[in-house]
Amino acid sequence: MNTLLWVVYPYLAVGVLVGGLVWRYRYDKFGWTTRSSQLYESAVLRWGSPMFHFGVLMVLVGHIGGLLVPKSWTEAVGITEHAYHLTAVFVGTVAGCCTLIGMAILIARRRLTGPVFAATTRNDKAMYLVLATVIVLGLLATVRANVIGDGYDYRETVAPWFRSLFYLSPDPQVMAGVPVSFRIHVIAAFALFAFWPFTRLVHAFSAPVGYLTRPYVVYRSRDTRPGLRPARPGWEGPPRAPALRPKTGRLDSRGRR
Repeated sequence: MNTLLWVVYPYLAVGVLVGGLVWRYRYDKFGWTTRSSQLYESAVLRWGSPMFHFGVLMVLVGHIGGLLVPKSWTEAVGITEHAYHLTAVFVGTVAGCCTLIGMAILIARRRLTGPVFAATTRNDKAMYLVLATVIVLGLLATVRANVIGDGYDYRETVAPWFRSLFYLSPDPQVMAGVPVSFRIHVIAAFALFAFWPFTRLVHAFSAPVGYLTRPYVVYRSRDTRPGLRPARPGWEGPPRAPALRPKTGRLDSRGRR
């Protein structure tokens, strides 16, 4: 079971992620988008979207630093374990709460705004469910282990196991002693990775590189030019047919003028 969960399952999820991205890019380029609903409603979106994306970005940076940067490196530059632990718990909790609150605002907007709810697909609902599950499990694991409990240093167990996946030599026994809350969070995270390419979250792998080489767009105002009729304010309406003038004159005996 350990080999299935901590060796086979992660590589299978990553394989689906990479293969799904390649398939989506080749056969669904026009669907590679968030399908923005800003046209339907923008007031609530202006609050929920920045909060959600800020939280996700901070969570991503924290996970990259905690999982990919070895503990010896941070200690070598003078960052003690206690300082790192306090910073990671505080920033991670704040980022997770921002992500969760922003998602709650976006879900409430999508449910309560008629046109936005009509544009919501089953895939979107499943995506929100999986994403919310991963975030809630991560917050619960952090709070339970580091706020309520005595603390847990995942950089001594989860981080080495995660890095060993890139070396193609994962040790499943390392994850056997990890708290259950962290293990469930890891399993849910890899499920999200496998589901990622088939949702609107695929836009996270896009970058506006084309803007660097795209030519300028020239905008010109509609100034009056010589020889043209000056513009009139308001709507003029459709052109009218010229009025017919009645002919005058005497009629002959046959009724002709």
